[in-house]
Amino acid sequence: MSEKRGGPGRRRELRRDAIDNRDRVLTAAAAAVRREGTAVPMATIAADAGVGVGTVYRHYPSRDALLGALTHRSFQLVLETARRAAALDKPPIERIRFFLEQTIEHGSDLVLPMHGGPTTSDQATVALRNEAHRTLDSILERGQRNGTIRTEVTRADIVTFGALLAQGLPHVPDWKSTARRHADIYLAGLLNRTGRPDPDT
Repeated sequence: MSEKRGGPGRRRELRRDAIDNRDRVLTAAAAAVRREGTAVPMATIAADAGVGVGTVYRHYPSRDALLGALTHRSFQLVLETARRAAALDKPPIERIRFFLEQTIEHGSDLVLPMHGGPTTSDQATVALRNEAHRTLDSILERGQRNGTIRTEVTRADIVTFGALLAQGLPHVPDWKSTARRHADIYLAGLLNRTGRPDPDT
């Protein structure tokens, strides 16, 4: 027996469409904010996403709500990448390499305070940021304890450099290849050439 119009199958289809629309809006908003700043018109975001402006407001009733969602999604991506890096069965320097490479790949989706995005006090978003920082700290500290990474390197150094790599320069062709080359140079600079572990551990 076929489902009646408006039955469970139809509701599932509508929910799927709503999720797809929301994802399109967030992707378009990330690109628009990075291109035009946080004051970009909601109508521009709707046009870039291929949806009506009413759809944007249905998901995000205000600009602040949309920007908050962008920041939250960005920190989710950062945390997921940091966790994947930490789980690798590789030396710490290679885990940092993975984190930077994935940051380059995710670059167009990242709208963070270092990219001119809004700062946030939302507890859930702050928790994501803090957990990402702790995960990166654990990778870095492991490399410093075993003597492979210079002791003066900080997590903030890695986060800042990752933010620079994610923000492509407009007149550099094939930014991802250029960013990967800079990452290789940077990673070589992180290595502890003495081979001695951190004396404080």
